[in-house]
Amino acid sequence: MNNSQTWYIVKRYGANCEIIPSDQVGNDNPEIIEQWGPFSSPEEAIARRAGLIRAGKCQPV
Repeated sequence: MNNSQTWYIVKRYGANCEIIPSDQVGNDNPEIIEQWGPFSSPEEAIARRAGLIRAGKCQPV
């Protein structure tokens, strides 16, 4: 079984970073300021989000 689900880190207004599945990311979503990814697992996205928080790119949810 091939699981092709990918994950993104998105920055919304207010500088909050969230991890969402790829099916919730759209090119025409005006709420998303920046996005990083795709990542192959939510665990990888969590680790990358920690780095973005440390770098001051976003705030935790």
